Amino acid sequence: MAQAVDASKNLPSDVRNREVVFPAERDPQLGNLETPVNSSPVVKWFINNLPAYRPGLTPFRRGLEVGMAHGYWIFGPFAKYGPLRNAENANLAGLLAAIALVILLTGGLSLYANSNPPKALNSVTGASAPDAFLSKEGWNNFASAFLIGGIGGAVVAYFLTSNIAIIQGLVG
Repeated sequence: MAQAVDASKNLPSDVRNREVVFPAERDPQLGNLETPVNSSPVVKWFINNLPAYRPGLTPFRRGLEVGMAHGYWIFGPFAKYGPLRNAENANLAGLLAAIALVILLTGGLSLYANSNPPKALNSVTGASAPDAFLSKEGWNNFASAFLIGGIGGAVVAYFLTSNIAIIQGLVG
């Protein structure tokens, strides 16, 4: 039986030779898998263009972009699915809850920055953390910009949601 299994390893017709998930860099001890999704060129391009990995950005700019995105999308669930969703001031409650969560997340980022984090490992996507994330100062700049961007993103979402009738009247 063992000889038959060994003989089939080199046959292209054997189903076991058509596997598409492999250990990263063919080393199972890295603890990462290379799949058709995470190793495709489109996914690598997308991941490498996210603000956390895009080359040439300062930590403040990275934090601002990430904060704006998070503040904007955190507002919606609080305003539309929160306990005050049917109240007259549901959007205001969503805004305040989103701002509170952004403040808590900023506190978590600051705690992480002060814990002397290790250098991030490279992943299958090829994205490597920029050098700004190697220092406490870089993480603190990121966290302070995250706070500003997060509150700004939540305010923009609140403004758009509260004035949706006016905006729809302008567009048509």
